[in-house]
Amino acid sequence: MKSLNQSFDQLLLENTSFLKPFAINLTRDKDAADDLYQDTLCKALANKDKYQQGTNIRAWLFTIMRNIFINNYRRKSKQKTIFDNSPNEYLLHTSATVKNQGITNVQLKEIRKAIHELPEIFKTPFLLYFEGYRYHEIAEALNEPLGTIKSRIHFARKLLKEQISRY
Repeated sequence: MKSLNQSFDQLLLENTSFLKPFAINLTRDKDAADDLYQDTLCKALANKDKYQQGTNIRAWLFTIMRNIFINNYRRKSKQKTIFDNSPNEYLLHTSATVKNQGITNVQLKEIRKAIHELPEIFKTPFLLYFEGYRYHEIAEALNEPLGTIKSRIHFARKLLKEQISRY
């Protein structure tokens, strides 16, 4: 087992030179790129048992980096924060705006109704995805191929868009 770990570590070291330029290309910021590079290597090391011998390690590392970048981007976009232009640059939360809860509640009720009217084959994977499970976790839980799960979630979204756009 030790030689397998050493060979993976050596393979990793020999194939990371392309990651830094790719990280800079994604983030457009040197410090953020350094963080992304480090996160990628940490995740690769933590998941080295998932790497299959003979697989293109560059593609594997590229996928890890891209997924980390996308997840970080989504996480940041959900935070709804703005920067104050004062010298201290405090983060302000924009939760001060008040929405009309009545309209929001009616819309949520319509969305939930539309989701529960989906055919069962689409509803189950979509609800799991909506609850925050990842595609591969849903595929494992439902004992279906990953591509099938992605396809079913895509079609569920498409059906929901059609259903909700009627309102």
